[in-house]
Amino acid sequence: MISPRYSLILMMLLASILVSPSISQAQEPAASPTPTPAESPAPAPAVVSDAKPRIYFYRIKQFAGSALEPTVYCDEKELARMDNGRYFVVTLDPGKHTCRMGDKQTGFEVDMKTGEEYYAKISIEAGVFKGRGRLTLLAKEQGAFELKKVKLLGADKVKDKTLVTGFEGSEKTPAPATEKKAETSENKP
Repeated sequence: MISPRYSLILMMLLASILVSPSISQAQEPAASPTPTPAESPAPAPAVVSDAKPRIYFYRIKQFAGSALEPTVYCDEKELARMDNGRYFVVTLDPGKHTCRMGDKQTGFEVDMKTGEEYYAKISIEAGVFKGRGRLTLLAKEQGAFELKKVKLLGADKVKDKTLVTGFEGSEKTPAPATEKKAETSENKP
């Protein structure tokens, strides 16, 4: 014979087993009705196809190597001295471009498409006698996310203001397309 204490536990266990399938079925989300044209969300703005491509060069703020300011080059033109926790924007013509750091050790070649945005991260690697910059081309999603954590580069660090179009104090600093999409979707009722 089962003691009353265990029979109560056994009944509660059986009840939970019998009730749980009906609870899980009741909690499944109901199919949402298809939105009418008036209710459907506005489409995200398309990237302007005739706009020149841009590269956002940025450096996450870190204590290690904070005093170093590596130089960034693109197509052998000196763009800027990269400060800790800052970013700048370069607008280029579509086509192949080579971007590198001052020591010619790291960099990348990119075939830029009209209207596209690219993100290049600068990090500091420790060296024997001094640190040096490392330049890496990143996926748009990662670069756009990390760019939100840094500020514009000061105008005194910019060396070529014909190519560097986004820096502190510049008249028309282009915002990343991801910010434009967020702004337009927030402003829509």
